[in-house]
Amino acid sequence: MPHDFMPGLAGVPAATSSISDVDGQQGVLEYRGIRVEELCAQSSFLETSYLLLFGRLPAASQLEQWTSDISHHRRVKFRIVDLLKCLPEHGHPMDALQAAVAALGMFYPGRQVKDAETNYWSAVRLIAKLPTIVAAWARLRHGDDPIPPQDDLEFSENFLYMLTERRPHPLWKEIFDDCLILHAEHTMNASTFTGLVTASTLADPYTVVASSIGALKGPLHGGANEEVVQMLREIASPDHAQAYVEQQLAARRKLMGFGHRVYKVKDPRATVLQRLCERLFQECGPSPLYTIALEVERTAGESLNGKGIYPNVDFYSGIIYDKMGIDVNLFTPLFAMARVSGWLAHWLEQLQENKLFRPDQIYSGEHNRPYVPLAQR
Repeated sequence: MPHDFMPGLAGVPAATSSISDVDGQQGVLEYRGIRVEELCAQSSFLETSYLLLFGRLPAASQLEQWTSDISHHRRVKFRIVDLLKCLPEHGHPMDALQAAVAALGMFYPGRQVKDAETNYWSAVRLIAKLPTIVAAWARLRHGDDPIPPQDDLEFSENFLYMLTERRPHPLWKEIFDDCLILHAEHTMNASTFTGLVTASTLADPYTVVASSIGALKGPLHGGANEEVVQMLREIASPDHAQAYVEQQLAARRKLMGFGHRVYKVKDPRATVLQRLCERLFQECGPSPLYTIALEVERTAGESLNGKGIYPNVDFYSGIIYDKMGIDVNLFTPLFAMARVSGWLAHWLEQLQENKLFRPDQIYSGEHNRPYVPLAQR
């Protein structure tokens, strides 16, 4: 029986992986050894997904085939749409997404997880169909019909089109694609670990991804980007930022979008997202939320930076989505659309030398308690 106890398994290795790496002291994030900034500058989300899943950048013919496979598997069965129609329109989109992804496994059985071809098409379907499900739910809950995907549109362009039936501004699709790259993978985070535990039972990949979606929903993980925008709206003006930050810190309340279990400097993804904000607002007009965010970061920096607490990936991403007119409670499903590539990469890696996750515990309860009959209680 072990005696060392680390709450939340902080710092405890649970697997070896060659998928991504973080240097929290230097603020470096790499996918398969390539820095994420370089991927945003030169790659695309689908190419990055291929890199994550298969360990290498694709040749031109491989990327063409991968892109074609994704494009031609974007549609979802009408019964999946019927399922979405049966859900409460005021429910959270992450719950709708989790239900729909779990149901996908009934239409596309992927239980033969030792078969490489089955796994390939499962990965294709999940990456291709999650955006269609998110966009369909975004419209159905407002009483509108879903917009079918367009095979001739690029991945990010197609998603934005499915939301509005309008081709997006060229800069929007470029920036949105970079946002997906930045959210695609991040080592052993809570949702990835959840997926690995599920995968270790040899469950099908739809179940693996559905379980990961459940973990991502929480406000201490993917849900934080929603909380950031709500916080900025509550602050309402840059002039109120300092008082708000000081009040939160004095009350020992968490400042949403700040701090990370790994990074002791500013999250490199936050740095890239901030640059994307500036590009977007320069061409498409300013955002009052961004002005408030800058003041929050400045004020918080005076108190927190000495403690190694800086903005994380959630601090600026929601501001970009808000400028694009995307509802706040769709922000975390956008995260899931991107992170499914990382989850699937870890799933495939787990299968190579699978071992069932079965951690131990330290029992802190009583022993030898007598049973008290009901009449004597």
